[in-house]
This record gives sequence, C-alpha cells and structure tokens, in this order.
Amino acid sequence: MTLVDTGPLVALFDPKDADHEGCHAVLHEIEGALYTTEAVLTEVLHMLEPASKGAAGIKQFILDGYLCLLPLDQVRLIRCFEYMAQYQDLPMDFADATLVASAEALNARRVFTLDFADFSAYRVKRGHRLYALELSGRERLE
Repeated sequence: MTLVDTGPLVALFDPKDADHEGCHAVLHEIEGALYTTEAVLTEVLHMLEPASKGAAGIKQFILDGYLCLLPLDQVRLIRCFEYMAQYQDLPMDFADATLVASAEALNARRVFTLDFADFSAYRVKRGHRLYALELSGRERLE
C-alpha cells in the first residue's frame, strides 16, 4: 500500500511539470495499491486546470480503480487536527495530515511525495513508538 500526496499526482497528469517523467518512473516501480484522500484530490484538482487533459486524466485514473480514495471519519479527522497542532512549526497542512493520519490508521508507512522535507519530519504512532514514513521516489526525484 502506498499513499500518494498532491505533488506526484499533479506531476503525473501535467506533462509540463518538471517532475512529470520522474514521477512516471517512480509510479512504475511501486508495487501494490495506491491510495489518497479527498483532501489531496481537492488540492490536485485545484492545481490542474479544471478543463485540462490532466484533470480529466486524474478523474479517469480514479474511476478506473488505479487510485483509491480513503474515507475520513470522525476519529481520523480528530487525529488530523492533532497532527496539525503537533507539526504547526512546519506547518502541516490538512492534506498532509490526512495522509499521515491514514498511514497511522491503516498501519501503512509508504508515501509517494515530492515534499521530502516535511514528510521526513512526520512520524506515525504505533503503540508507544513513533515511526518515520518511507518516502517513495526520493532517490529518483531529489
């Protein structure tokens, strides 16, 4: 399971993006299912031109089942707000918080992101321990 952040999704569906080819290379190396959150999708659709081929592409990518949307229930929403308070010095935005809270809830650690600085700082709680996230594509895109 890999959680996907806004940056790679924009890059994958916008051929003019500087990370377009690199993100495609990373995507082909990822094994398992891809997941994101509605907050991330909202950012992606805001960043892509509404009538663009990129916006149409991400919509079809989801409809075809290549990217699944994770629900945000009350418990996860509360956890998002807690993370945002914990990482307010970065600051952590809501979309990032939904990914970190989802990683924690689903016992997932892999995130495909271009935001290496922030995601390197985030930790997910497992019992009494905190664990770093594994960042897909870091070697290829830095």
